[in-house]
Parts: sequence; structure tokens; C-alpha cells
Amino acid sequence: MDVPGRVAAGNEPLLILVSPMGETTRGYLLQSVAKEYRLWLFKEEEPTWERPYVVGHTVVDTLDARALTEAARQVPADGILCWDETRILPSALLAEALGLPAMPSGAVRTCRDKHATRRALTAAGASPVASASARDLAEARAAARDIGYPVVVKPRALVGSNGTTFVTDEDHLARVFDSVATRSMPEVRERFAAPVVVEEYLDGPEISVDSLCWDGVVTPLFVARKHLGYPPYFEEVGHTVDAADPLLTDPELGAALTAVHAAVGLGRAWTHTEWRLTRGGPRLVEINARSGGDLIPYLGRLVTGVDAGLVAASLALGVRPSAQVRPQGAAAVRFLYPERDVVAEAVRVDEARLPAAVDRVDVLAAPGQSLRLPPRAHVTGRYALVVVTAATAEGCAEALDAAAAAVTLVPARDLPGAAG
Repeated sequence: MDVPGRVAAGNEPLLILVSPMGETTRGYLLQSVAKEYRLWLFKEEEPTWERPYVVGHTVVDTLDARALTEAARQVPADGILCWDETRILPSALLAEALGLPAMPSGAVRTCRDKHATRRALTAAGASPVASASARDLAEARAAARDIGYPVVVKPRALVGSNGTTFVTDEDHLARVFDSVATRSMPEVRERFAAPVVVEEYLDGPEISVDSLCWDGVVTPLFVARKHLGYPPYFEEVGHTVDAADPLLTDPELGAALTAVHAAVGLGRAWTHTEWRLTRGGPRLVEINARSGGDLIPYLGRLVTGVDAGLVAASLALGVRPSAQVRPQGAAAVRFLYPERDVVAEAVRVDEARLPAAVDRVDVLAAPGQSLRLPPRAHVTGRYALVVVTAATAEGCAEALDAAAAAVTLVPARDLPGAAG
């Protein structure tokens, strides 16, 4: 552990950042916050790329709220910052233990538990969706019969749509139930007697909304139109954010946003909510007490000027954030996948063929890395990502097509039982 003290000049507030996540998809948040604040890193291993941006660090179990609290008592922090979904609850408990500004841990716990979220919404009469938890296949079958097929079956506390499956009938449910019930992630330690949620299938386009909530007033800052692939799974293969999206001023969505935040008990927060636009109006898929993933806040910053990292830092200090929107076109990200399960030999980018609209291209797959498609893997099959900007969402789509054609995966060999 480094010792806090005269590491950096200035009297800027000192924030503990719990789990910075990866440089490619979250580094821009850390970099922007480091320009305005001093950062002390809590991480499970020694920092690497983060070192130039922090004044110190502590190696600690970031999933253990007690361990975090013990470590934090040695750091004179002014606030606790976190944008990692799996660490957002331990971070809230840490802030409460230190008497620092915090989202209520009970509200965060409700957001982390998909079944608890539905119960809270039902109790408040907000965004009604038929839903039940299930301990075993028999309970899942009973719930699906009551709800009516098709249904969506999902793990109760995983992230990023991991394990979420569209189920058409009882035989299909029997085939996938064990896979959903036993799906796990090392960084998710929540355990439930009823680990599976069975829900009404919501038909319609899927979106996400990143919002600022301050004393119960919810302001949508940007909407991402979600692009899904690999049915019956819900793999997110891209997102498009348009500063002129009409949903930003849609009164029905605005009322729904206010209702769901109140239902789960969030008063001051940056949130990432996911919705289906059904014939009956917008229906919540899930609410997360942090900014979006998959570079969505990066796209939002490109088209609105709003910096999710700086907003989160203000919230961590209990200060009302400045989130003035300066609309400027559209931006989109696309994640590139192999045609089948393979081992990567190389990823080649022909920069001469990249259109001018490209903002960045990141190679995600290292030589020798296994790339598997759903359901064998979740998001780890991506070999590259492309971000573009344009005047409109349609212009982004055209630029993404051209950019994707300039990025080539060279496979070393197929994987056994290759899907695709």
C-alpha cells in the first residue's frame, strides 16, 4: 500500500476509486476525473496503466465491503467513486461506513437483484412487467405458464445480459434452465435460493438511457439505441447515440424514468436504465446505479459534451453536478465477432481503408486468444471495436459498415465444437 501524503500538488478533493476496470472501455473516465481530482485507487492487483493518473493505491479485495472499509480508514478520502457494476454495492456500503455521500445501499442492493427490482416496481405501480423468481425447473415452468410464452429467463444478479435467454416453450425452457441457473461470474458473489428470474417477454426495440438523478428529478442525458445479436441470447453487439434522439424529450419515457427511480429509492445518482419500447409504452428491463458500459458514456460525451466521470465525481462529493448538454450529431460503436469459434492469430487494421468518420479502432483479441460465440461465451468473442461519429444515426451505420470491412481477423485454427 502507498502512503497518502504529498504525492500530488494542489488541494483538489481526494476520491477513492474502487475498481477502475479496463483501460479500453473505462480508461477515458479515469483520465477525465484525474484532471480535476486526486485519485486513490482500490484494486485487487498492482496498478499498471492507471499509475500516471493516481496519487496512490491500495491492493484490497474490492468485493469485500469490510476489507474496503478497513483499508479506507488509512486514506483521508473526501468521497468514494465506482463505475463497476459488480463493486457498486460494496462501494455504497463503504461510503456509508465512512459517513461520506452515498447512494443508499438498500437502493443499490435492489438494483443489483433483478427480482428485487421487479418487486419494488410492482409495489410502486411503475413499469409493470410480469415476473417471478425460480429455485428450480418446476418453479420456472409454473412461472412461465402463468406469464405465458414466450418468456425471458435470466440469472438474478449477473451483468451485461450474461445468461439472458429468450425461451419459446416448455421444452426450450427445460433445455436451457440449468445453463441459466448455474451461470456464474467470479466477480459476482451474490447468491440466492431462487437464482433464476422468469419474465414476460417485452417485444419492441431496446434502448438504454443514462440519466442524472438529483433529489428525485431525473434528467435523461443521452439515449443509446441497442443493437443485439445471436438470438435467442441478448448479446449486445453495438450501440448508437444521437443527440437529437426524440426519446430525450418523450413525456412517457420521462415519466417512467421518474417512477422507476423513485420505486427503487434512488434520489441522487447517475444511472443506466435499459428499456423495451413496447406497444404499451416503455417497460424497464433493468436499472443500474452507475454509468453505462460498452463505451456508451464515451459515445454520450462525443455527442453531448457531458462527461460521465466528472458527473460521478461530483456525486461522490455530494455536489450537484454540472451536466450542460451541447448537442453535436451522433456516434456509434460496433463490436466485431468471428463467424465461428476460433483461436485468433492476428487482427489487422487497414488504416488506409478506414473512413474519416472513425473516431477510434481498438483491437481486443491477442494472438492465441480463444474467441467463442454465444452461448459458449459472453462478449469475450469480440476481436475488435470501432467507434464512429456522423451527423446522423444513419450516417454512423454507413461509416461502421465501411470501417468494419477494414478490420480483418486472421484465425489460427477453429476451436473444437466450433459454433457459427
